[in-house]
This record gives sequence, C-alpha cells and structure tokens, in this order.
Amino acid sequence: MNEGHLASYFNGIAGKFLSPVETDPGVSHQHEYNGVSGLTDILGEPDENTSYATEFLYFSDEHDLPLQDSGFLTWYDARKKARDERAVMRWEYRLYYPVNDVTRESRPGDLLILAKKTDETILAIIAESGSDISNQLLYLFGLSGLTDRSFVTRLELQTQKDKLNYTSRLILDRLGIDTYAIGDEWLEEMIRRYDNRFPQTAVFSAFARESLGEIDSKADPDSLLLSWLEQEVALFRIFERYLIQKRLETGFKEVDDFISFSLSVQNRRKSRAGQSLEHHLATVFELNGIRFSRTPVTENKSKPDFLFPGINEYRDPGFVAHRLTMLAAKTTCKDRWRQILSEADRITEKHLFTLETAISENQTQEMIDRNVQLVIPEGIRESFTLSQQKWLINLEQFILIVRERQSSLVE
Repeated sequence: MNEGHLASYFNGIAGKFLSPVETDPGVSHQHEYNGVSGLTDILGEPDENTSYATEFLYFSDEHDLPLQDSGFLTWYDARKKARDERAVMRWEYRLYYPVNDVTRESRPGDLLILAKKTDETILAIIAESGSDISNQLLYLFGLSGLTDRSFVTRLELQTQKDKLNYTSRLILDRLGIDTYAIGDEWLEEMIRRYDNRFPQTAVFSAFARESLGEIDSKADPDSLLLSWLEQEVALFRIFERYLIQKRLETGFKEVDDFISFSLSVQNRRKSRAGQSLEHHLATVFELNGIRFSRTPVTENKSKPDFLFPGINEYRDPGFVAHRLTMLAAKTTCKDRWRQILSEADRITEKHLFTLETAISENQTQEMIDRNVQLVIPEGIRESFTLSQQKWLINLEQFILIVRERQSSLVE
C-alpha cells in the first residue's frame, strides 16, 4: 500500500475561524474571506482575476455526511484598476466566495479550511464550531494558532506528521478523497475466490488478515489491529470499485433502481466497517488467550459486543462482579456511545473501544462522569489533548486489565 503524505493530494492548506463579517448577511454583504494575505503563498499574485473550481463542504457532528455544493472561489487584486488608471502602486488581494447551500450554513466561529488540491481545484471545508470533526480536521492538517482574523497556511506537507496513517485516511475519506491503493494481484485473487460478489464480513476480514502474512502472536495488538483494518479497507475498496463498474456497465432501467443501488453501496460500507472491527478485535483477544463471549444477551435483551470472561460467568450470581468486563466496539462515537450505558447491568464501569479521533473534551468528560472508559488504538492517541491522553487507555492496556481479572480462572 502506498503510504503517501498529504502532499500526494494537496499543494497547500489554509485555515481560520470565520468571523461575523464573513458569515452574517446582516453584518456584511461582501461575500469575501478576510485576512487573506497569507494566501499569496498558495494562490500567488496573478495580474488577472483567477477563479478556482471549488467543492464546498459543511460538516457537523449531527450528520454523518456533509452538506455539499459546487462553485468557484475567485482570487483577485482589488487595486489593479487603480494601478492601471492612476498609477497607484498598491496591491490588495481578496478572495470572493459565492452564496450557496454551504456558505449559507456557515456561522461565526466555524472552522474554514481551504485545501488546494494537486489538480488546481480547491476544497472549501467548513466545520461547525466546537464539533469533533472540527478537531479532527485541525489534527489532520496540522493547523494551530488559528484566529478569526488571518489565515494560517501550510505549504510543506511532506513532514513526518503529514504521513498518512489509518487515522488520517479515515478523515480524508470523509472529505471524499480515497487514499487506498493496492496491487491488482489481490483483485484477481478476490475475483477467483468470491465469484463477483462480497462474501460474509467474517470471511472477508479473515482474508484481509491472511493477505498480510503469518501473524506473530506476540505482536503489538494496537499496531496489529490497525494494520488489519487498513488492509481490509484497501481490499474492500478495490473489490467494490470492480463490482460497481460491472454493475454500471449493465445500466439501470429506472432512476429508482440507481438510487436503490447507490444506497445499498453506502449501507454496505457502514455495516461492514463496524462488523470488521469486531472480527479483528475478537482475533486479537484470541491471540492473547483472552476468554470472552460475542454479543451475548444480558438484561432487557441488550447485547454488549464483548463480555469477559463470558456470559456463563456473568449469569452466575456467585461470580464476583469486579472480575467481569464488558467492551463495546464502535468505529465512531458521536452521541451513540450513550447506548452502552444500559448494557450489562452487573458491570459498573463500561469500556468503549473506538476509532474516532480528536473527540471533544466535553464528550470525554461526560464519559468520565458516566463511568465509561474509552479505549483507543495507540496510533490515534496523539489526536487527543494532553489532558485526555492521561485518561485514555490503549488496546494493549485493556488486554492487561482483562488478563489480570481472568488470572484466577481455571479452565
């Protein structure tokens, strides 16, 4: 898989927080972004008005998919006419934006990121103020020191922190940028094995692990899990692309048929992501000799994803509660993490494993208050604040906790 850096996709990044004059039509009708002097590093100092084809995206934590619109950003020198007609030697570049569904949604305090792509188009990304996705975008693009006055820009996108990993690929995927590339030999193998259709998720997850070679049972569980997940997504995407192309070649008789097909593609991605995470976690636990039950039924027909050491011990009133552990597994948290509070009533402290990056401190503080311990792969720890990192535990630490609780069990 091509590791790559942000520079593989972008020539420059600029970010700022939006001010009232840039977003509120009751304050200003200028339709221009302010504090743009730093943008000359990215957009240059052209003599003529320059328009860039732009994809506008608005993100909030409330919705999984962004609001989208297409248009142009225009970079121009407001003093050019004065220079040409009156020899007034001044330059004042401005960035004009159109009114569209995305710009109408923006509010003061929202994060604005302008990402100039290698094809000379621009992604104009706006994220709701204080949202998790706003934190994730700041982490992805390495932007700090932002205000609502001037853009902070970055041109060097090949540093170590710009190297793509599982975390950054997830965020870029939300921006519509597919960073996964894998050899055609695996496509040929999948066609041979699965006869032009996806197998069950457990089978495909096992194939992803197999494709990476023999497993070292003593391997770092955090790195192992992320490598399996990343490999499976890469395999999934190349096989999905092949299958979609075949379906498109047959055509659609009705518009509704196309819409139904498109929805099925999106739903398959979502459902398989969560299931594959559980399959890979289960394999990690098995490699580490950890006993567990998968999705057992507890009180009120709730089904925690993992119960340690198992459902029999959980149902045994003589088995001490402090040796029981539950783990929920969610690729993303958002507000859905509260669902686990009603699972496994005998267990006071709930453990939640997630791949979500840069969760807000407000959210993690509520988790602490609700006695939920967040478990994350070590590879995404740095996306959290330093104070959050002191509280988080990684997968290896979680395994040590469960192993200690199971140490007195007799097979």
